[in-house]
Amino acid sequence: MTKKVFAAPMIAGLLLGLLGLLAAPAARAAEEEIDHERERGNQLESQIQSELKRQEELLERMRAEDAARKEAARPAKKGPSDARDLAKRADPRIAPTAPEERELPLAIFDSAKQTIAPGTWDNPRAIEVIRYSLDADQDGRPEQIRYYDRESEALVRVELDRDYNGKLDAWQDYEAGALVRRTLDEDGDGKPDAWETYANGRMTSREVDRNRDGKRDAFYTYQGDSLVEEQHDGNGDGKVDLVIKYENRVRTTLEEDRDHDSRMDQWTHYEVRGDKEIPALIERDTNGDGRPDVFEKYDTSSGAAVLSRREEDKNGDGQIDITSIYEKGKLVKREINDPSLVPL
Repeated sequence: MTKKVFAAPMIAGLLLGLLGLLAAPAARAAEEEIDHERERGNQLESQIQSELKRQEELLERMRAEDAARKEAARPAKKGPSDARDLAKRADPRIAPTAPEERELPLAIFDSAKQTIAPGTWDNPRAIEVIRYSLDADQDGRPEQIRYYDRESEALVRVELDRDYNGKLDAWQDYEAGALVRRTLDEDGDGKPDAWETYANGRMTSREVDRNRDGKRDAFYTYQGDSLVEEQHDGNGDGKVDLVIKYENRVRTTLEEDRDHDSRMDQWTHYEVRGDKEIPALIERDTNGDGRPDVFEKYDTSSGAAVLSRREEDKNGDGQIDITSIYEKGKLVKREINDPSLVPL
């Protein structure tokens, strides 16, 4: 009987030891899985932050390029600019006002009657005009040419040599005396590289050939006094691969065609915090079907984009399969709705 009494604890101990040995690999596997998920979360957070930085650098570069182009092409202005003028010129989201021509008496111009053949200025019919030209330095190359309709006496076109180098670099069309279109040669190579339209004294669109290949690759659209959309062909293939939309001069969305297959595959949505536009949601199309299947949501309360939730549709059926929860940008929980995805 004594042996039996002591045998029970011994057997229990052996069983516990055996269970411990069996459980150890499972526990280690669980710990390794947790470590793997944490590392994956850290890598993902690093990738996301790199992506946000890339977007901002891209926008800053485009802004700087266009601002430099416009400033280089701006005619010299006598006298210092006031603060209001500088602020307007610095804000690309304000629709520029139509340039005003300097008032000059027509008596100082040379004049001649001329017939403008159909199609010369995209005009559907011939136009009878009086051509006024001004060659102030008497070098045989006019700095300004104005065309007035012979019957109505309305201004229909102005051609300018803005930098006084002997070559025309601005061509402006008017309707009812108001500027409606302007074509510019901003780099002085004799070829147009910017096209603008105007209505009610404000720019309504601007298109630019930034890389001088003869194709327009940047497009800006204005409504009222504000920029509402810009489109860019970043790789010069003739197809728009970046679209930015605005409301009340605030960036709301940024769409990108990252793989240049003519379909947008990434959409970034912004919230305003203080004076910053911060990504609040990024949607991605990772399988190329034109629909987002990854959704990254951000906490913007700190004034920076901090990943808080990531949802993935792994099989493309329109349903979320994996939900990852983050705190302070670090993965803390993962929910898997499709058992076939375990393990990941």
